[in-house]
Amino acid sequence: SSGINAEYGGYIWNYGAIPQTWEDPAHVDENTKAKGDNDPLDAVEIGSGVANRGEVKQVKILGVIAMIDEGETDWKIVCIDRNDPLAEQLNDIGDVEKVMPGYLEATRDWFRIYKFPTGKPMNEFAFNGEWKNKAFADNIIKETNAHWKALITNKGVADDVETKNTSVQNSHGLITTDEATQILNKIPAATDAGPAADPSTQNQCFVKRTVSEPVCA
Repeated sequence: SSGINAEYGGYIWNYGAIPQTWEDPAHVDENTKAKGDNDPLDAVEIGSGVANRGEVKQVKILGVIAMIDEGETDWKIVCIDRNDPLAEQLNDIGDVEKVMPGYLEATRDWFRIYKFPTGKPMNEFAFNGEWKNKAFADNIIKETNAHWKALITNKGVADDVETKNTSVQNSHGLITTDEATQILNKIPAATDAGPAADPSTQNQCFVKRTVSEPVCA
C-alpha cells in the first residue's frame, strides 16, 4: 500500500500501564540500545469492552512491540481482559493476527504517527517494527519489575520519581493510610465540567505510509 486510508478519532484500544514496572532511564536496553523512558510499561488492552478511567483489569499478556520515542525505549505490551469473549482464543501474538487481522498493523501505525500532527517526528521501532511473542513480553515485564523493585527499595535510584505507597513494606516511600488520606484530601474534588477541548483536536492530518514491515514472526 502507498498510504494509510484510515482515520483515527482517538485511542483504538484501552490504554493503561502494568503496575510495579519501571523503564529505568539509566539503563540501556540490550534490545533497543536506548535508555528507558522513566515510566511504567504501557499496556494496550485489545478487548471489546471500553474501560473506565482508573479501572484495574486482570489481563492475559500476548506480546510486545519495542517503540523508540524521541530516543527512549518505550515498550508497548499488548494484552486482553481475561473476561473478554475473545480471551480464550488469544494466547500469543500470532493468535491476534489470526483472530483480529489488521489490528496489530493499525496499532503500530497509530503509535508511529500519533505525535506527528504536533510537529514531532514519527516514532521508530526496534526489530523492524515486528511484534514479539508472549515469552519475550514476559521477560520484559520481569526485567522492568526488577527495575521497579530497585527504585522502590533503594533511596537515591531516581529521586524525581514519586514512590509514596501504603503497601510495600520494605520501600523507602512507605506511608500510613492516614498520611495517604491527608494527601488525597488536598486534591480538589472532581467535577463534570472540564476545560474546553482545544480546537486543534478537530484537525485532520493526512500521513503517507512509507514503511513496509512484517507484523510478527
